[in-house]
Amino acid sequence: MSDLTDITSQKLPKHVAIIMDGNGRWAKQQGKPRVFGHKNGVKSVQEIVEAAAEIGINTLTLYTFSTENWNRPKQEVDVLMGLLVRSLKKELKTLIKNNIKLQTIGKIDQLPEKVVAELKEVIEKTKNNTRLTLNLALNYGAREEIVNAIKIISKKVVNNELSIAEIDENIINNHLYTVTLPDVDFLIRTSGEKRISNFLLWQIAYAEFYFTDVLWPDFRKEHFFQAIKEYQQRERRFGKTSEQIKTSND
Repeated sequence: MSDLTDITSQKLPKHVAIIMDGNGRWAKQQGKPRVFGHKNGVKSVQEIVEAAAEIGINTLTLYTFSTENWNRPKQEVDVLMGLLVRSLKKELKTLIKNNIKLQTIGKIDQLPEKVVAELKEVIEKTKNNTRLTLNLALNYGAREEIVNAIKIISKKVVNNELSIAEIDENIINNHLYTVTLPDVDFLIRTSGEKRISNFLLWQIAYAEFYFTDVLWPDFRKEHFFQAIKEYQQRERRFGKTSEQIKTSND
């Protein structure tokens, strides 16, 4: 069993987001094609979703397929879409059993029909689950998300449904894909890369970042729990001083 020592329920991040990176490099190390890494990466998804639910994380967002990923070889994209459909079919019973709700963000309607149909079915059948919200970022790009929000808000201004004076952070937040979700508290990226890659740019404004050299197919519960332990050792200030934080906690 993975070590849960020193993880306290009082300081858990409500929303954890993960950039699952390193599938291709992992496959190359094994002398296999990139798709082999993606297939093995599914095992890590299963384990980390289970780990997040186990310790009481409220929301887990996984960067599953970006708007830029369409630029990859067609064979790789086709494999990724096929993996997604098979995984959804296979994991539906587990999601229901473990009281996990599935949501998505991104331009879902532009995905292949089979993917959209499977997503809609799983989302519908898990919509009342409450233990953990598993949020898949699919055909997602943060800049596109923000542009989309600006267009919707602008149209409302033109139609006199909203005034410019009323536009604030809450208005913008209410027009993002993540309107029903809390802001990200903790962002994890695997594989040693230290960049955001157009992921949840608005929502990570005050998030803590954690970068690990572990490639995604090797990322297991113990790695996730170690990341959570480090998060709990950090002091989140939100613009305040350490002294102010200590005073408010006394």
